[in-house]
Parts: sequence; C-alpha cells; structure tokens
Amino acid sequence: VHLQAFGGGLVQAGGSLRLSCAASRSAFSINSMGWYRQAPGKQRELVARIISGGSTNYADSVKGRFTISRDTAKNSVDLQMNSLKPEDTAVYYCNAVLALTQYWGHGTLVTVSS
Repeated sequence: VHLQAFGGGLVQAGGSLRLSCAASRSAFSINSMGWYRQAPGKQRELVARIISGGSTNYADSVKGRFTISRDTAKNSVDLQMNSLKPEDTAVYYCNAVLALTQYWGHGTLVTVSS
C-alpha cells in the first residue's frame, strides 16, 4: 500500500488545517487508516484513525478539535484540524493497516505559531 499525504504547513494558533492521505488500493481492503504525529524529542503518537467499519479513535488531546473522515471512492482519509495549538506542532504521518502490516506515508510538517 502506497500512501501519499497532502496538506500541512504553517498556521497561527486557533487556525485550521486539513490533511489528506490517498491510498494506492481500495480503502475497503484496509483495516484502518489514520494519522500519527511526532514532535521533536517525542515518540510518535496516534492522533486519529478510522477503522474499516467506520468507527474512529482520537487522542484525548485532539478530541473535539480534530475530525477524521474517509472517502471510500477516493481511497483517502482526511484529517480536519481546528482550533490548532502550538503543541500540535509536529510531523504528521499517514498510516494504514492491512493484514496486520503497517504502512506509512511520508511525513508532512504542521507548525502552529503562538
């Protein structure tokens, strides 16, 4: 599975950004897709993911601010990020799980200025 990520950039605190991730194969065959992030000096952490049945998981730190959605026709997932905070600054990675194997897209930098 090849994952291509779009979006990211620089935004002021309180602003919004949208990340998109397109998969090279049908999303129906993928167990889950989502986004992780890694800030400098920190471990990579789950931000949000959507399971094949449609259920979603969010990190506590982004609940109520971020929304993950899936477009099965486009084999993609989007992450709408609102009310961004400086602590959201990180490299964001798209992730997909297929048959217990994890696939990663290239990272995209999100920088939130205070």
